[in-house]
Amino acid sequence: MSQPVQKGNYDHIIVKKPSAWVRMKKYAGFYLMFLPVVVVLFIFYYAPMYGITFAFTNYKPNGKAAQFVGLANFQKLFSDPTFWSSFKNTLIISSVNLVLATVTSVVVALLLNEIQRAMVKKVINTVLYLPHFLSWVVVASIFMLLLQPNGLLSQILYALHLIDATSLEQTDWLTQKNCWRIVFYVIDRWKEIGWGTVIYIAALAGISPDYYEAAEIDGANRWQQTLNITLPSISNTILVVFILNLARVLNIFESVFVLYNSAVYSVADVIGTYTYRVGLKPTVGLPNYGYSTTIGVFRSIVSLILVIITDNISKRVRGYGLV
Repeated sequence: MSQPVQKGNYDHIIVKKPSAWVRMKKYAGFYLMFLPVVVVLFIFYYAPMYGITFAFTNYKPNGKAAQFVGLANFQKLFSDPTFWSSFKNTLIISSVNLVLATVTSVVVALLLNEIQRAMVKKVINTVLYLPHFLSWVVVASIFMLLLQPNGLLSQILYALHLIDATSLEQTDWLTQKNCWRIVFYVIDRWKEIGWGTVIYIAALAGISPDYYEAAEIDGANRWQQTLNITLPSISNTILVVFILNLARVLNIFESVFVLYNSAVYSVADVIGTYTYRVGLKPTVGLPNYGYSTTIGVFRSIVSLILVIITDNISKRVRGYGLV
């Protein structure tokens, strides 16, 4: 009769891990491949962080040495009404644009998914996708021609008897405070809606057709299938894209910079454009590098807080974070 095998206690055995040097020698090829990335990151991301020190000085390009002023720039920042106006505009423009981007991209992706003919779907998708590759300078030039006095939009409204001849000659839609943001949202969606739909179209392609076949057998129409199958299936993708974009709400600059002007500063000036005007193109006096750096540092701190918040939201909703 065989004896039962007794289980031994191996807790005292310690497996020694190879040293870092041994692991580096073993994976030397991978480290060499990663080395250019490290160099680029250091040169373009970490080395320029030395410039943060300007936030604590009154440095201006006048040939004089920068004087340390401590937190004086931050005190000026928190009492600057123009800065807080640009901060409010940044939050409003970015938040509304984020919601519009999510909704319109999902809706367009759902509509494209309903097209049965592959060739027609590809043509429409390509037409929507092409504006993304145009630079914002080109896009701004196109719409300035369309929206200028006596431009195409004014002529259409005049032909429909919605404006008179005086408005036709004088109305510049990009200088109207009450409609600049609406115009901006329309232009931004025209340019980026094709790019935004790519991820959702890929997510829709991953849904099993068996779900739809079962729903048809149960008598569900296309609207019911969309509500009960399509949207729940891509909800995780929608959430991830929304959270990633939420962390970048303060990084808006180029799209506003090429479309705004001094007539709409009160509704269009954002943190990025305000920093540019203070630090590189002041209307009076020399560029104030110290104060503009302070604005950039504040924006970076708020962006970091947003990243942490969105990561915590992801952990609560999805069970794991994004960073």
